[in-house]
Amino acid sequence: MLSRVEPRVRRWLHRVLWLVVTVPVLGLAAEGLTGGLGANPIEKLEIETGEWALRLLAACLAISPLMKITRWGWLVAERRFLGLAAFFWALGHLSIYLGLDMLFDVRDIVEDVLKHLYITAGMLAFLLMVPLAITSTKGWIKRLGGRKWNALHRLVYVAAIAGCVHFLWGVKKDIEEPILYSSVFVVLFAVRLWWRRGATGRRATARTA
Repeated sequence: MLSRVEPRVRRWLHRVLWLVVTVPVLGLAAEGLTGGLGANPIEKLEIETGEWALRLLAACLAISPLMKITRWGWLVAERRFLGLAAFFWALGHLSIYLGLDMLFDVRDIVEDVLKHLYITAGMLAFLLMVPLAITSTKGWIKRLGGRKWNALHRLVYVAAIAGCVHFLWGVKKDIEEPILYSSVFVVLFAVRLWWRRGATGRRATARTA
């Protein structure tokens, strides 16, 4: 069944993902031009860009389980694409905070990062994503070697946790959305841990057989 749908999925998936990544940008731009961002447009932009960064990061992490189920190795390229898309949305989120919210006032920014823990967590999440974005290419995989590259890219888990903490601590009352995002990441982490333990158990059984 999967072998029948694979060519169609492979043909259309990347185009669909491009739409998923870019259409929200156009939507936010249209809202900005038409005054649809509400009474506090900067806050609206910060929230939307931050949430899209988390959504795409979750989608990136979901690719590995999907690859195990389907055995479609070509999904690696889509995982890289989603990871970079998450980074650029996070960069947009940070740029809005630095430029529109804080007006690039370095003293105020440093004070805000040190004073408010949710800002600290957000900065940590972004900084952890920087080396992941830089080393996402095949050239870096060869340069670092598979083992070191995989070890480095496990920072994505810490970045995801920090991003969820940033979101959770940043909201004032309504915590339903942050809890929802956190739950999605917990499930994705649990699936990976379950598979890893299963693989470890199978290797141990093979050695003792």
